[in-house]
Amino acid sequence: MKVAVMQPYLFPYIGYFQLAYAVDKFVFYDDVNFIKKGWINKNNILVNGAASSFTVPLTKVSQNKRINETAFATEEKWFKSFEQTLFFNYKNAPFYNETMEVVLAVLELRKNVSFISELAAASVKNVSGYLGIETVFENSSEKYSATKGMEKAMRLIEITKLNGSDQYINPLGGAELYSKEEFILSGIHLEFIKPGEVRYRQFKEPFVPWLSIIDVMMFNSAETIKNNLLPAYSLI
Repeated sequence: MKVAVMQPYLFPYIGYFQLAYAVDKFVFYDDVNFIKKGWINKNNILVNGAASSFTVPLTKVSQNKRINETAFATEEKWFKSFEQTLFFNYKNAPFYNETMEVVLAVLELRKNVSFISELAAASVKNVSGYLGIETVFENSSEKYSATKGMEKAMRLIEITKLNGSDQYINPLGGAELYSKEEFILSGIHLEFIKPGEVRYRQFKEPFVPWLSIIDVMMFNSAETIKNNLLPAYSLI
């Protein structure tokens, strides 16, 4: 079994889904501190041929709060505006209807949940279901609360062990934080996932890479994404 642990991001870029695709168990790291300049509540979409950010408004944001303690603002105006933005910029995309069905199902959940961790995790799980990713998703706050307080690397090692696994995969950025030697000493084989070049036809050139998975879904069928784009990575 291969395990990954990652903060929940809202409609993240395809590299996030490649990580989910590469493992058997994906743990949302929802009980760690919120990062203000991170990607938990924002990403980029295509607007007039260029990358343009969207950000779900939050309330009482603090890096001293955990992600699962950070509430999003229930501003109907923002959600309606985001829906309209997607319509005006993607209505002629080949898979607009299919993509909007997934997106709107996630946004509808705002009426039943309060925290950005819940909305973000739902976006990942709903998209994964649409793409046919069969990974099992869990929350660290629910399944692994006993590991809270451990040093960063040791907590990841312990979560991996609790799953009866000796294989842990981390995003490439973690190569500066985690040592393969340290993991090996604990009996865990650590690998880093490196996204390959992912290109597809948008409305026009030049191609704008690494946008939200929303953009990928607008221009590619679920089958194409699963069979051609998700496997475009390497483990190092």
